[in-house]
Amino acid sequence: MSIRRVRTVDGLGQPVGAFSQAVIANGVVYTSGQIPAGADGSMPADFDGQLEATLENLRTLLDGVGSGIDHVVKVNGYLTDAAQLESYNRIYTRWFGDHLPARTTVCVELWGVALELECVALLKEESDA
Repeated sequence: MSIRRVRTVDGLGQPVGAFSQAVIANGVVYTSGQIPAGADGSMPADFDGQLEATLENLRTLLDGVGSGIDHVVKVNGYLTDAAQLESYNRIYTRWFGDHLPARTTVCVELWGVALELECVALLKEESDA
């Protein structure tokens, strides 16, 4: 079994805590939850901006390990308010288009952010073979 742990990639800040931002095992990428914080720690104030920033962080992480948004097979989303679901679906659909992955979304209490996203994706060379 081949396992690679990625603490961070260019374009993302250092994780605050004892975790890898991604673990790659046998061609499958498992990401830790991504939040809307920029590499400099800044965050948009509104939900739509936070979702865009979180998806951008997820894309940066996936691209940095040899995967991509179009290689995502499963997303787990954590929102702080069920009223955010309409905006979430609209922006999420724009990002994933016709290759919608399987998804679970739940409302939880988070500290200082409106959402967190994690995913499972395939490496490009594994899924394109």
